[in-house]
Amino acid sequence: MIKGVNKQVLEINETGTGFFEKAIFFVKPEYIGMSEGKLRESASRELERTGKPPIRSYIGKKNKLKKLLTMLCPFIIGLAIGIAATSIF
Repeated sequence: MIKGVNKQVLEINETGTGFFEKAIFFVKPEYIGMSEGKLRESASRELERTGKPPIRSYIGKKNKLKKLLTMLCPFIIGLAIGIAATSIF
């Protein structure tokens, strides 16, 4: 069903994923004249392309570990150079 006051809206109730129960698409003004079937087909393709959302906790942990290693490496190298320099003198 296409509805709206100032904007044309396409509402999809069956998204085909277990994550989302509904998707809402705002139709650009230049495509308002298209048939509802073509708009639904295009919206379905977009839904298929999106796939399932990423697991945020895994992504966050991976980035934190990378940042930690990036900061620790120069510190360890500097510490080793400092120990070597003091043992020489």
